[in-house]
Amino acid sequence: MVKVEYKYDKKYANFMLALLSMIIVAVMYVEGMLTPSLPSIAEEFHVTVDQVSLVLSTYLLTGVALSPVVGKLADLYGKKKVMSISMLIYAGAVSVTGFSPNFTFMVVARAVQGIGLTIMPLGMALVREEFPREMVPKAQAVISGMFGVGFAFSLPMGSLISDYYGWRVTYHTAIPFIIILAFLVIYKVHESKYKRPDVKVDYVGAILLGIPLALIVLSLSEGSSWGWTSPLFLGMASAGIALFIPMFLYEKHYFKKGGEAIFDMNLLSKRNVLVANITLAVSGMGMYLSMQALSYKFETPAPFGFGLSILDTGLSMVAFAIGIIVFSLVTGKIISKVGIKPLAITGALITGMGFLLLSGSPGYSVTLIDEFIIGSGMSIVNASIINLLVLSVDPQHMGLATSMNGTFRYMGSSVGAPVAGTILSLYTVSDTVKTTAGITIFSFPDASAFYFVFLIGSIAFTLSAFLVLFAREVLGKRMESSNIENNAAPVKNNST
Repeated sequence: MVKVEYKYDKKYANFMLALLSMIIVAVMYVEGMLTPSLPSIAEEFHVTVDQVSLVLSTYLLTGVALSPVVGKLADLYGKKKVMSISMLIYAGAVSVTGFSPNFTFMVVARAVQGIGLTIMPLGMALVREEFPREMVPKAQAVISGMFGVGFAFSLPMGSLISDYYGWRVTYHTAIPFIIILAFLVIYKVHESKYKRPDVKVDYVGAILLGIPLALIVLSLSEGSSWGWTSPLFLGMASAGIALFIPMFLYEKHYFKKGGEAIFDMNLLSKRNVLVANITLAVSGMGMYLSMQALSYKFETPAPFGFGLSILDTGLSMVAFAIGIIVFSLVTGKIISKVGIKPLAITGALITGMGFLLLSGSPGYSVTLIDEFIIGSGMSIVNASIINLLVLSVDPQHMGLATSMNGTFRYMGSSVGAPVAGTILSLYTVSDTVKTTAGITIFSFPDASAFYFVFLIGSIAFTLSAFLVLFAREVLGKRMESSNIENNAAPVKNNST
């Protein structure tokens, strides 16, 4: 290994930040329109509330399995090269999803589309390489804020198109933007300054991780159809949980033999990395749990919901996005002075309080306020914790670290959607509607369903606030000297 000096290129660094921001907005456009369209998708394909959660969970499940593999491939072949391939696959999956002839095809297409989740960790790792350490917190805060911008743009725009022309058209309108961004990555992004040609990819570990998660997500999504006490549900759920044991045993063995496992024990032994991964897993779960539950809350008829259209639902969820935008910017400005831990703890407690307030079934106006509170708290947590991770890891391991973090985050997210769907399908009321074809019976989540979903979110974020107490501070006046990252020049292998 030899050191390679390079100068900070402000123009290119800002371009990378802008490009990643545009990718986030494009991905959020697709996801933002999809969430309020879930009831319509369920009705079109004649599936249940918990079954339609597969549209979200399979997308996340693929991200869980692929993130560590893609991270290792990025360390091996270069982050730009792997990111380019991921963007092309994602563009192809987005292009065909809108033409789904049936629910099974859509779920499969969404599973392939899950490779898009690997793009964010790679982009964040590239941004970390281009910015000096002192500018990283602000850069990461901008990236976190773009998730809010994406939601703020996608929810009303996507919902408008979906409401008038159907969710399929929204997918079609996203295609040209995704393709343009893919070509910008291919032709404008510089290759990473760090490569590790000796790294080996833990394919077996990825498979062993994906199988139990798939079994758990599928069992939760089909539970109401199979029966919650049926041998099929209990057997599949139990098998999923039990299969985590051989996965961890294999990973431990793989690590002892000198391999870099998906759950890299060396990185996970670092206190800040472990805290960041678990905290963001909780945040991912809360994000998807709340978005699915809120979409049904807004569209469920009174008295258990507000009986809104897809468009009005999308507009109603903008309050969540505004909270993300505002407080990601605030966090970016003050984090270097205040420190990561105080902000992360505050953000987690604010989010927990927002969920608790929402569990009380407030009226429409108060629900919007609670949404804003949740979005604000999540924004503070995400912008803080991602800095805790990237400032605690050596730059040459950044691809692995951010991808492993993506694995934890998406594990939480993949569980959040089916958990919400399961609870919403457990506590239901029925109503009859007269149509030209006769009398149709509809089932809706009741007040208890929404109460338990939001209560789970509140408890999870409150516990994550206590977890952050165990982290070591890497910014601000309370920064521990042992955690200051070594600002050595980047290194590059002779063989690259």
